Amino acid sequence: MTPDHNTMKRYTGRQGNEVEKRKNAVARALVSARRSWDVRVGRLLARNWREQGMTTSEYAVGTIAACAFAAVLYKVVTSGAVQSALQSLIKEALDAKF
Repeated sequence: MTPDHNTMKRYTGRQGNEVEKRKNAVARALVSARRSWDVRVGRLLARNWREQGMTTSEYAVGTIAACAFAAVLYKVVTSGAVQSALQSLIKEALDAKF
């Protein structure tokens, strides 16, 4: 038994409405997901932006500590005892017999 033209028209009309409703629901869900994604990403970027100063200050403290260590090391290496020990080590290495 085949349905008549009016029945098909009503059926496809209803089906079209259901399809449109589903499309609209999917579109709303996608927009909602996009908004929540944008909010989350925005929060993460804002959090990282706030911590950026903290990272810069850590680098500054590390640089100062490295410079202080280099100054102490320079003083130790240029002291008389270390210089004489290094000179004797180099002299022995150059005077070595093969």
